[in-house]
Amino acid sequence: QVQLVESGGGLVQAGGSLRLSCVASGNINIINTMAWYRQAPGKQREWVAGSTRGGLSNYAESVKGRFTTSRDNAKNTVYLQMNNLQPEDTAVYYCYATVQLRTLRTNDYWGQGTQVTVSS
Repeated sequence: QVQLVESGGGLVQAGGSLRLSCVASGNINIINTMAWYRQAPGKQREWVAGSTRGGLSNYAESVKGRFTTSRDNAKNTVYLQMNNLQPEDTAVYYCYATVQLRTLRTNDYWGQGTQVTVSS
């Protein structure tokens, strides 16, 4: 199958930056959408940003202008550059991908998440 592994989370002061990475591996033929979600304590998981294989990206209004997502298809990797972080950005960040497997079946996958904590 496919595994997604996030990295790059940590503690940062308000106004700081972090860069998250998500690497996909497994029985991959083509990765279509790659996206980032986050979940804060007591809240539902929310969509943050997403990108198509061709490089088109979009963002939640709450992060637009501060976060940038990019991807390296050759490395099966997606990034989330987070600038001007604020305490309300504190959450577990999850990588999500829709993947066409080598069997040509398309499935969706989630990573285990990486903690981002922003102090005021």
